[in-house]
Amino acid sequence: MEQENLVSRDLAAIWHPYTQMKTAATPVAIVKGQGTYLYDNSGKRYIDAVSSWWVTTHGHAHPYIAQKVAEQLRVLEHAIFAGFTHPAAIELAERVLGVLPQNQQKIFYSDNGSTAVEVALKMCLQFWSNQGKPKTKILAFKNAYHGDTFGAMAVSGRSAFTAPFEKLLFEVEFIDLPTAHNISNLKSQISHLKDDLAAFIFEPLVQGSGGMLMYEAAYLDELLKTCKANNILTIADEVMTGFGRTGRFFASDYLEHTADIFCLSKGLTGGTMALGVTSCTNEIYNAFLSDDRLKTLFHGHSFTANPVACSAALASMDLMEQPETMQHIRRISERHAAFKKEISGHPKLKDIRQTGTIIAFEWQTGNDTSYFSSLRDRLYQFFLQKNIILRPLGNIIYILPPYCISDDDLAYVYDSIEEALETI
Repeated sequence: MEQENLVSRDLAAIWHPYTQMKTAATPVAIVKGQGTYLYDNSGKRYIDAVSSWWVTTHGHAHPYIAQKVAEQLRVLEHAIFAGFTHPAAIELAERVLGVLPQNQQKIFYSDNGSTAVEVALKMCLQFWSNQGKPKTKILAFKNAYHGDTFGAMAVSGRSAFTAPFEKLLFEVEFIDLPTAHNISNLKSQISHLKDDLAAFIFEPLVQGSGGMLMYEAAYLDELLKTCKANNILTIADEVMTGFGRTGRFFASDYLEHTADIFCLSKGLTGGTMALGVTSCTNEIYNAFLSDDRLKTLFHGHSFTANPVACSAALASMDLMEQPETMQHIRRISERHAAFKKEISGHPKLKDIRQTGTIIAFEWQTGNDTSYFSSLRDRLYQFFLQKNIILRPLGNIIYILPPYCISDDDLAYVYDSIEEALETI
């Protein structure tokens, strides 16, 4: 009864994200989380195989993170960050810079991945404006996803999600993902556009919402090298790929060339609190240092560098740096690779893609391959009945689990995918 009451109260008051409220199934009321699992109010347990939109790295309700958050709440819950600072923000900036590439020298805080991208774009555009060399175009990949605020939408691939706002989005040059066949042409395109391009933004190695599309580090390196040679700033959107998801701390750790700006969120706090980070080089930071106040980066959020969120991130960093965490990441990656090999060639699968702890299965669906594929809802409900949370991207199922997931739970998810292949 209480479960039904929660759902009815929800439907009376709440508008959910990415949801057509008229036709959507009723939401599941989650009242507890522990490790890999989420529990509804009837006691039913679900394996959170997608880390609740890719944020939960160490598991739900992690006791260590909870302890550090509780300690911070008793000391300082929030403080204005314009003209003030606090220990958690300072320590976190130092810790994050310690794991980023050495060219990253300054941290700018915001609230989430989308705003981290907004900050990065504004940094790049104003970098050139402050020097009297206005360059206003951004280079991005087709099928990219960088967030839902307007700047982030503009540099994301055009889709049904962005269609209502098409005329309001600024101009972007979109290119294909790099391959052995097109890399020379892409480099030529960049060189041709160099005088207009302020920056190149990319999701390194894996395009998440675009369908877990994956590409090789060597060809991305070629593009970064070309951008540097042509004086084009580069932005690594590591919101999804950061904090171990691809098998290394950052996906950019597979690269020889380093971006000028990094965007971080999601796993930054272990999924506990909302927090965004945009890091940059001293060259970019120095372009804003001036006696002219009009050259200030005019951007901020009420909850910039929230002390509680920073404490959660510090606790998550502690866990990330424990040897067991990387052991779990390697274990999951190896299990994924073994399962990929096991079902490779299945007639219902068009493709299987894997990078680190991320594995994606693309169903054969003929022409119906969009996000709104009818297969999507059938797959979602199938796995939900199996007590597994897998949120398909159209005809693509992916597993992106918390690092604490057991081998038994992984095996159950794999077995359920095989069953879906035989029955759906």
